[in-house]
Amino acid sequence: MISALDLYHVLTAVVPLYVAMILAYGSVKWWKIFTPDQCSGINRFVALFAVPLLSFHFISTNNPYTMNYKFIAADSLQKSIILILLFIWSRASSRGSLEWSITLFSLSTLPNTLVMGIPLLKGMYGDDSGTLMVQIVVLQCIIWYTLMLFLFEYRGARILIGEQFPDTAGSIISFKVDSDVLSLDGKEPLQTEAEVGEDGKLHVKVRKSTSSRSEIFSRPSHGGVSLTPRPSNLTNAEIYSLQSSRNPTPRGSSFNHSDFYSMVNGRNVSPRQSNFGSLGFDEESGVGKVNGGANSGNGGNGYPTPHNAGIFSPVANKKKGHGGGDGKDLHMFVWSSSASPVSEGGIHVFRGGGDYGNDQLNGVAHQKDYEEFGHDEFSFGNRTVANGVEKEGPVLSKLGSSSTTELHPKASSQGESKPTNMPPASVMTRLILIMVWRKLIRNPNTYSSLIGLIWSLVCFRWNVVMPAIVAKSIAILSDAGLGMAMFSLGLFMALQPRIIACGNTVASFAMAVRFLVGPVVMAASSLIVGLRGVLLHIAIVQAALPQGIVPFVFAKEYSVHPDILSTGVIFGMLIALPITLVYYILLGL
Repeated sequence: MISALDLYHVLTAVVPLYVAMILAYGSVKWWKIFTPDQCSGINRFVALFAVPLLSFHFISTNNPYTMNYKFIAADSLQKSIILILLFIWSRASSRGSLEWSITLFSLSTLPNTLVMGIPLLKGMYGDDSGTLMVQIVVLQCIIWYTLMLFLFEYRGARILIGEQFPDTAGSIISFKVDSDVLSLDGKEPLQTEAEVGEDGKLHVKVRKSTSSRSEIFSRPSHGGVSLTPRPSNLTNAEIYSLQSSRNPTPRGSSFNHSDFYSMVNGRNVSPRQSNFGSLGFDEESGVGKVNGGANSGNGGNGYPTPHNAGIFSPVANKKKGHGGGDGKDLHMFVWSSSASPVSEGGIHVFRGGGDYGNDQLNGVAHQKDYEEFGHDEFSFGNRTVANGVEKEGPVLSKLGSSSTTELHPKASSQGESKPTNMPPASVMTRLILIMVWRKLIRNPNTYSSLIGLIWSLVCFRWNVVMPAIVAKSIAILSDAGLGMAMFSLGLFMALQPRIIACGNTVASFAMAVRFLVGPVVMAASSLIVGLRGVLLHIAIVQAALPQGIVPFVFAKEYSVHPDILSTGVIFGMLIALPITLVYYILLGL
């Protein structure tokens, strides 16, 4: 039976966390102490120093040789069961999709164990439960967050290939990715070159797109090749507007699929229409040549007319051109998208972004106030900007978080389109692993978790003691990490327009998944592996913790239901204490 003293100990451990969160919320929302830019700086400090060192502290002081393998097995089994069920659902049901599978997996299996779980469970079940929570943190950082990255990059790769190679994706046998391409999340403009090898297969190179893409070449009417570059009209302000745009904008591909079949099969097929002129390939000389494309609205000069910020503008009014060429093309496409303000510059546990509070509307910069800040962070579909102009619906529908058009194309006017064939599994796996690796090596939590685990293995195996200077240097920041993490969360809550960003119905569904489905599956998994007594109680309560922060950062960065995950984080934190107390009391009866 739970006594009043036990409840007091729990509140003593948890209430100070909420005090830090409420102070941060009031500092922005009520007292206007911090500006959005200052909040961004605080969040960046937390992401780069406080939370990684806090994670290192917990992991390095945990004895890995005394880990409770039954408890770990129960946690792993819960996540595996939910992952398998979601996979079957996405394959068997017409309503299933990769996006919803990722979101439901995050909601049901990835709680806020590091910041909220350790102090809460210590207050409920003692210090030994804190050790168990550290073991869960290690698995989350090393295995489950890596799996999440793999799924997000897989989705990004499918979108890129499905948009640009809808008919020829199965012929791709290799991807080469430039070292400066860090992700396929769509926040950076990407450009690829696809070459047809002697075997008739495609070899694709992915690289960053730059403003030099505005130098469009054209072929004169007499058939010669003009290599005169067109001067770029992208000013510094326009380039800034492009890079800070929050609206993912997939660009039309100039990969002429009919030309590909024409070249491989020797058939003379009319080239596909393209927004850009395509670069041809001279078989005799082996040198690329330029095939100009007339573009409507350009005065017949072979150059597309720029709109707003130029040909890479997120809101450019694209017009169809009539591609020209001889059917032997070196094809290119541009995949332009947004820089997420939350995740810009890498994956961080808490990240405010470097340009919070600034936006570009029709090329005019304006500063958002506290009430307006963040209003467009979690919007989907067609949105109306300040001047009443509606942003492009089709653009957002392709990469919007709730969209599955890239995976399950809608039926067209001519009939239902067939799913895009993907490259061989080995080719896709290699591409995704490259991108996941590049993400992980830029995440400070990756280093803190791995170094902490290595140090704990060495320390508890040979009784090595960390030098006092190093230990105290880490302790100063790690001790502040917990409070700073909650303070950062309060700033994040204050900068959002609504606590429930996804609507009441979806929020209710998300909370049911978070606080009911997760604990129920965890209870079943724990019973299967043989957990009983206090260990069973700890496993169930930790599964009922509020939504983790890292899954939201991923969701925002890859534009997959960030409104639902933000609601899970914010609203989940508000109702987590009473819900976990209910579980604690019921399990103690």
